[in-house]
Amino acid sequence: MGNTLLVRADKAEKLTADPAAVVTLLADLDGLTGNRSTFLDGANGAPPHFHTRASELFFVLDGTLQVLLDQDVITLERGDFLVVPPRVPHAFGALKGADADVLFVFTPGMGRFDYYRLLDRVQRGLADPAEIGASQDLYDNHYVDSPAWKAAR
Repeated sequence: MGNTLLVRADKAEKLTADPAAVVTLLADLDGLTGNRSTFLDGANGAPPHFHTRASELFFVLDGTLQVLLDQDVITLERGDFLVVPPRVPHAFGALKGADADVLFVFTPGMGRFDYYRLLDRVQRGLADPAEIGASQDLYDNHYVDSPAWKAAR
């Protein structure tokens, strides 16, 4: 079975610093990183950012997800699939009035779980928010400003 990975739902690590946006860590391999995130009514996910090396795949398991895609704000519904290639600015969060349950996959993977854990520690007050900015190159997560996203959210 080679590099087979099985993650049982009840054994997966859950990051719960923000109960309105829970991240369940699934796989962090050289080829891909995967997580499942659940967002309650209108909860924010990630602010505007881009990746230089990774493509990010979104699959909406349930609910409605609002997504910034370059300069456009679009809505993804249950069953929708989106691939955001490297260098395209994007952001996401549950649409106001709706929850969202989303599977995210990054390819290639690159040890991104530590980034999610850092975000969780910052939200808990256990780490300095400046660490997020300092980690942009390490985790290939580069923040940008987006007037379109500000207007939509």
